[in-house]
Amino acid sequence: MPAEWQRHEATWLVWPHRNSDWPKKLAPIPWVYAEIVRKLADGEVVRILVASAGHEAQARRILERAGVDSSRIEFLRFPTDRGWTRDTGPIFLRRQKPKPEVAIVRFHFNGWARYPDWKKDDRVAERAARALGIPLFPVTRKGRPFVLEGGSIDVNGRGTLLTTEECLLDPEVQVRNPGLSRGDVEEVLRGALGVTNVLWLGRGIAGDDTHGHVDDLCRFVGPRTVVLCHESRTDDANYRTLEENRERLEGMRLEDGSKIEVVALPMPQPLIFDGMRLPASYANFYVANAGVLVPTFNDPADREALGILAELITDRPVVGIHAVDLVWGLGTLHCLTQQQPAP
Repeated sequence: MPAEWQRHEATWLVWPHRNSDWPKKLAPIPWVYAEIVRKLADGEVVRILVASAGHEAQARRILERAGVDSSRIEFLRFPTDRGWTRDTGPIFLRRQKPKPEVAIVRFHFNGWARYPDWKKDDRVAERAARALGIPLFPVTRKGRPFVLEGGSIDVNGRGTLLTTEECLLDPEVQVRNPGLSRGDVEEVLRGALGVTNVLWLGRGIAGDDTHGHVDDLCRFVGPRTVVLCHESRTDDANYRTLEENRERLEGMRLEDGSKIEVVALPMPQPLIFDGMRLPASYANFYVANAGVLVPTFNDPADREALGILAELITDRPVVGIHAVDLVWGLGTLHCLTQQQPAP
C-alpha cells in the first residue's frame, strides 16, 4: 500500500445522499463537497459514486456552479449506504514489477460493528475492481472475511503501518474480527498490505464513533515523521489519551530500526453540537496531488495547525477547508476520501 503523498491517479468520493449522516444539516454539505472536489480536480481525476441519474444530475449542477473542471470528474453509479469513502471505498495496492500495476485489496465492511445498514457499502470494492478492470484480492482469516476500515490504518509506504488497539483489538466494543489475536491481525496486515512493521497506539480521540480510528489521532507526513494530536488542556477528555500515545511513539521504531520523528499537532477547542462532542481533529487532513486539504473549525488553533503541516509537507500547498458542518457527520476530509495510486 503506497503512502498517501505518493502520486495519485484519482481520488474517490461518495456524493452525499443520506439525511441521517448529517441530521438537520444536510443542506450545506454538498457545497462543502464542491469545494473539496474543486481543490482535488486541480491535480487529479475525482471519481464520484452516485446512486442514480437524479443523484448525478444534482452533483453536476452543484459542481458546475462551484466552478469545478468537469473534464476531471468521473461518475460511477454504485449503490451505497453512506458517504465515508475512506472506510467503505476500495483500498488500493501497487507493484512495480514485473510491470507497474494497481489492484484492490478486498477487506470487508460491517458498519463499524455499530450500524445495521452496511451491505451496499460492503460491495463497493468489488464494484470498483470490475469498473476499473483490475485484480481484487479477498482477505480472510481463520475461514472468515477480515473486516477493516481505511481510517483505522496509516502507512508510510516503506513497510510501517500505524493503528490502534482500541479499534482493532477491543474484545467487547465494536468488535470487527471476534476471536482474532494481535498476532492474527498483524499477520493479516502484513500479508494483505505488504507491510513489515505494525505499530500499535492505544485509544483514539473523544467523540469518535468508530472506536479509535488512527486518522483522527496520528498520521504519517513523511517516511520517518508523524504528526500526533496534542491537547494542552489537562482537564480535557483527550489529554491523558494523547499523552499515553506520545509516550508509546517515543519508544517505537520504523521498519529500518530508526526512531520516529514525532511532531505535535494542536487540537481545536471541544466542538459540541446538540450536546454531543464531535471528533474535530486537524489530523483528518488529506494529501492530494495538488495540495494538502486540512479541516478547519473557526478555532484559534486553525492557523497553527496549517502552519505546522505547511512546514512538514513542502512540495504542495496546504489549504484549509471549513469543516464545522462536515464534522457533524462524525468525520471530515480524510474520512470522505480514498486515494487511487498512479501505476
